[in-house]
Amino acid sequence: MRSYIIKKLLISIPLLLIISFLTFILINLSPQNPAEVVLHAQGVPKITDELIIETEKELGLDQPFIMQYLHWVIACLQLDFGNSYVTGQSVWSLIEPAFLNTLKLTLVSSFFVIVFSIFLGVLCAMREGRIFDKSVRGASFFLTSAPSYWLASMVIWYFSIKLDLLPTSGMDSYKSYILPVTIITISYAGIYFRIVRSSMLNNLNEDYVLYGRACGLNEQTITLQILRNSLQVSISVFCMAIPIILGSTVVIETVFAWPGLGSLSVKSILSRDFPIIQAYVLLLAVSFVVFNTISDIINAVINPKLRNDL
Repeated sequence: MRSYIIKKLLISIPLLLIISFLTFILINLSPQNPAEVVLHAQGVPKITDELIIETEKELGLDQPFIMQYLHWVIACLQLDFGNSYVTGQSVWSLIEPAFLNTLKLTLVSSFFVIVFSIFLGVLCAMREGRIFDKSVRGASFFLTSAPSYWLASMVIWYFSIKLDLLPTSGMDSYKSYILPVTIITISYAGIYFRIVRSSMLNNLNEDYVLYGRACGLNEQTITLQILRNSLQVSISVFCMAIPIILGSTVVIETVFAWPGLGSLSVKSILSRDFPIIQAYVLLLAVSFVVFNTISDIINAVINPKLRNDL
């Protein structure tokens, strides 16, 4: 098992390097010179060629492309993503609190997404074709197809404005989590529970279920075994759900004024603050690689046969 983990980690290294390179060239794909962005942000009334050349030297943009990339990668390994073009502050000092706020929202939401997905998936599979199964699938189809900003607006109007029970924005207390977590859970649990349901139904038709019942095993034991086998398929989905939610909270954070990565990224894109955009994209890409590796390791622990496939 140790060798399998080491191999997976070694495989992820070149992937991370490719991701970092693609993230770095984002700044070079922009039609606007980063030096001009900095000068505009500083409020320079007249931008001359001399000022642009001097600013490029300060930013290190006059160096060869490969040297710029190497310096940037080494700095990123030390959590130094440079300084904001707009405010001049350290990018990490801006991203760290926003990342932690988004991570809190993501982890709480992911917990409820996973719990409700498994709960509804198992119940619907065990009651296939019945009223409960059809009702849950119909409701999930409607809720997941509805825009998240519309659902968020509706719950804000009802619970915050009409009933005055919950705050409309910020993250002052545990109550601030209720509405955004509810919207995220509705949006994703309605999708992921179908995967659990489908996997459960596939396992219900396996021979070991028939043999178990023939041997007199009780339904609870058989259901637990079916669930265990079904979750092997769902683990990868649930692990990848965390970075997906982490990267898709932009709308929710904007509606609920959540001080997280989503809100920060929108402001950075509008102001063309390239260092923050680079750091945001890099963090999300790395999170996908990390959680994908974690899912592979968990699956290998559950199913030893997978260790021989690498």
